[in-house]
Parts: sequence; structure tokens; C-alpha cells
Amino acid sequence: MAREPAIQVLAAVIRRGDHWLVCKRPSHKRHGGLWEFPGGKLEPGESWVEAAKRELLEELGVAVTSVGDPIASKCDPDSPFEIVFVPVRIEGEPQPIEHDEVRWIHTSDSGNLELAPCDAWFAARHGQA
Repeated sequence: MAREPAIQVLAAVIRRGDHWLVCKRPSHKRHGGLWEFPGGKLEPGESWVEAAKRELLEELGVAVTSVGDPIASKCDPDSPFEIVFVPVRIEGEPQPIEHDEVRWIHTSDSGNLELAPCDAWFAARHGQA
């Protein structure tokens, strides 16, 4: 039986120097209470740039100034989602509009937070300062 194509989910990798922006997921959502890179599902026909602008304005109240090419992706276990990590630059101070909390963490300190599975995978491979 053919597997359905994965639903692509943008994970915005936002850096300030040697820190990443991570957000704590609301408890009622999948991976609730875990930390993640902000973002969300791509709408049909939507580009990475369009998705980043829409999602980060909705979730964090910030403006996107640039979006790079995807740098990694991983299928989320037991779900139809493929998490795609994309470098994004923003302006404005992120606010936890749709998350319980937002935090800047040092790229080498990601092991101190309980990250969602794909986010932990990415951080373990890209966490050098």
C-alpha cells in the first residue's frame, strides 16, 4: 500500500548570535508541554517564505525579514508530518501568542529543555555554537 505524502511543517530556526528561539507547546496539543522551534503546517501551494510570514506573525507577533533554504527535515514519529527546519530572520520581540512560553536558549544548551522529538533530533545535530 502506498504511503500518503507527508504534510510539511515549517520549523523556523531563528538565531540571535549563538541562541535559538524555542517555544513551549500548549498542553492540549500534540507534544504538549514540550519545546519546539516555532512554525506550522504549510497551506496548499504556500512557499516557505509565505508560511514563515503567516505562522510567525500569528504565533509570535513578529515580522519575517528573510527565509533561507531548508537545512534539515525529519518525519515526526507516528504522525503524517515531516518537520522541515528552515533558517528565518525576524524583527520584533517574540510574544507567546499561541505558546505557553518563548525562550532564547544557547545552541549548546538545548539538552536542558525537553524538546519535541524532531526538534531534539535537529538540536543534537546542529547545536554547536
